[in-house]
Amino acid sequence: MDHVIDELLDRSHRLGADPRNTNYAGGNTSAKGHAPDPVTGRDVELLWVKGSGGDLGTLKEDGLAVLRLDRLRALAGVYPGVEREDEMVAAFDYCLHGRGGAAPSIDTAMHGLVEAAHVDHLHPDAGIALATARDGEELTRRVFGDRVVWVPWRRPGFQLGLDIAAVKEANPQAIGCVLGGHGITAWGATSQECEARSLEIIRTAEEYLAAHGRPDPFGPVLSAPLPEAVRHERAAALLPVVRGLASSDVRQVGHYTDTPEVLDFLSRAEHPRLAALGTSCPDHFLRTKVAPLVLDLPPDAPLDRAVERLRELHAAYRADYTAYYERHAAPDSPPMRGADPAIVLVPGVGMFSFGKDKQTARVAGEFYVNAINVMRGAESVSAYEPIPESEKFRIEYWELEEAKLRRMPRPKPLAGRVALVTGAGSGIGAATARRLAAEGACVVLADRDLAAAEKVAAEIGAGAYRTSDVAVAVRVDVTSEEGVVGAVRAAVLAFGGVDLVVNNAGLSLSRSLLETTLDDWDLQHDVMARGSFLVSRECARVLVEQGMGGDIVYISSKNAVFAGPNNLAYGAAKADQAHQVRLLAAELGEHGIRVNGVNPDGVVRGSGIFASGWGANRAAVYGVEEERLGEFYAQRTLLKREVLPDHVAAAVYALTGADLTHTTGLHIPVDAGVPAAFLR
Repeated sequence: MDHVIDELLDRSHRLGADPRNTNYAGGNTSAKGHAPDPVTGRDVELLWVKGSGGDLGTLKEDGLAVLRLDRLRALAGVYPGVEREDEMVAAFDYCLHGRGGAAPSIDTAMHGLVEAAHVDHLHPDAGIALATARDGEELTRRVFGDRVVWVPWRRPGFQLGLDIAAVKEANPQAIGCVLGGHGITAWGATSQECEARSLEIIRTAEEYLAAHGRPDPFGPVLSAPLPEAVRHERAAALLPVVRGLASSDVRQVGHYTDTPEVLDFLSRAEHPRLAALGTSCPDHFLRTKVAPLVLDLPPDAPLDRAVERLRELHAAYRADYTAYYERHAAPDSPPMRGADPAIVLVPGVGMFSFGKDKQTARVAGEFYVNAINVMRGAESVSAYEPIPESEKFRIEYWELEEAKLRRMPRPKPLAGRVALVTGAGSGIGAATARRLAAEGACVVLADRDLAAAEKVAAEIGAGAYRTSDVAVAVRVDVTSEEGVVGAVRAAVLAFGGVDLVVNNAGLSLSRSLLETTLDDWDLQHDVMARGSFLVSRECARVLVEQGMGGDIVYISSKNAVFAGPNNLAYGAAKADQAHQVRLLAAELGEHGIRVNGVNPDGVVRGSGIFASGWGANRAAVYGVEEERLGEFYAQRTLLKREVLPDHVAAAVYALTGADLTHTTGLHIPVDAGVPAAFLR
C-alpha cells in the first residue's frame, strides 16, 4: 500500500511541477491497490485519488481521497441518470475506506470506473487547444491516430466517468482520450506507464501545433506594448481605479501580469474577438469568469480618457453579466455571486486579475495565460470554439460548486485588505505587520533596511504557497518624496492598491534644548513629521481613486501630549504627527477614510529606537540601568505592566478591524496608564 501511495505522490509532483502539463490546482491523478480491511482483515481493492481542491505539484497523502472500489463500481447499478448525476457525489461518502482522507472530487468516478490501475486527468494548454478547436475530433484523429480517442464535451461528473470507461473498453489500443472543451485523460498498468502516456499525449500535441500551426494566429500587430517603465507607471495609475470597480460587490485583491504572452495577445488584431468568446476549460472560467473586460483604447490614450472608458465598460460588463445570469438561471440556481470582472485586459499595459486574496487573484491571471495559450493553439490549426455559454453557466452556478464555497472557512477580519506599514523591519512595525497579516491582510513592509523588512516578510509568509501572496518588502526612505512615491507604486503593483496605512517609521535622539542641534531637529522632523505627511499623501491618492474608504494610523507617542525632559525634537515631531491625525481625519472623512493614532510609551523590548541608543540615553536621564528600563517604565504606570510591540499592534488592529467603523480622529494610549499623558 505504501509504495502505491508513494508512487502516486511522486508522479503527481512531477506532473504538477510543469505548467505545460496542468494548471495550478487543476486535474487529478489516481492509483488502485489493495489494503487490509480494518474490520475483517481481508484485502480490499482501494482507489487513492487526489481530493477536491488540491494541487498536484504540492499534493500530500492527506490530500488523497481513499475509496473502496467494489462499492464505487457498484454505484453504476443505482445511477439514476444524467439528470440526477449530482446525487452521486454524496454517494461517494458511502464508498470511503475508513475516514476516507480528503473529500472526493467530482472527477472521482472517472478514476474509479476506468479499468486501469493508474489514471491521470490533466489540463495541458496544448491538449485543451485541440479540445477547443472547431474540428477537434478530426484533429485528434489526425494527431494521434487511434492511440488517443475523442470524447465529446460533457460536464464533469458520473456520466463522464461512464463515458470514458466505455471509450477505453471499446478501444483497447488507446492510451487515453481528449475531452472536448476540457482536457485529457490517460491510463496505464503502472504508475510509470500512466505518466509516460500522459506526457506522450501532451508532447505530441505540442509538437503538432508547433509544426503545423500558423505563425500569427492572433493576426497582425496593431499597437506595440509600452516600454516597461512606462507600462508599469500606467499600470500603477490604473490599478487602484480598476480595483475599486472590480470590488463593487466584494472587496478584491489585485494582481498585475505583463508577461510576453499577455502583451503579445493584446497587441494583435484578433484579441477583442477571442477575449469575447471567453475561456472553455471548467478550471479556467471558474476562476476567470465567463469573459474578461477589455479596454478598447490604444495604449497611448490619455490617462483620464482610459479611466473614463474603464468606468463605462465596467457598467456595461455588469449589465451584460447580469443578463447572462438571467438568461440561464433556473428557479433553483444559486444566487448571482457578483457581476464584476475577474480579468481586465489593457492593451499595451497587461492584465489585471482579481480575487478574494492575492493567491486567488494571481491564479486567476495564470489561468487566463493558460487560456491565451489555448486560443493561440486552436487558432493556429483551426478556430477557437469554447463550450457554449449555457454550459459555462451550468458549471459556474453548479450546486456542487456552491456547496464547495459554503464549506470554505469564513474569511478573516482583514481579508481582502492591503496594508502598508513603514518602519516594518523591526519593533512596533514588524509586530504590526505580523498582526495585520495574521488577521488576513496582505502586507507591504516598507523600511530603510530592506534586508530587515525582507526577513520579517519571509517569516510572515512562511506558511503560504508563495511569500509574495501574503507579504512583500520594499526599501524606502520616508524623507524622500521620490522614494515614498516608488514604495506606494510597488504596493499597488503587488496587490492592486492600498487600504490600510500605518505611519510607524521613526527615530529619536535624547537631547536637552541646549544640546539639540539643527541637524537633530531636522532629522527627527524629516522622518516623522515630513515622512508621515508624504506617506499619507501618496496613499490617500490611492485610497481616493479606489473609492472604498480605508484607514490611516499614526504611531505617535505619549510624548506628543506629555512634556518629558531632554526630549524637545522628538516630542515636537510626535506632536506634529498627532495633529496630522486630526487634520487628515477632518479632510478625508468625506471619502470614507478614517485617520486615527496610537500613543505608545516605554516600548523597550524589541524596539529599534531603544536599541539604537535612545534606551541608553533615557536610562541615564532617569538614573536606572538600561537593561531595567522597561521595568522602570512599567513601575511608573497605573497598571504596572511593561508595554511590548505586540500591544501596540493590537491597538492598530482594534482601530482597523471590523468594530470601530465609526471612529476617526482618535488617539489610543498604549502606555499601561500614564496619568500625565491622559488626553483632555
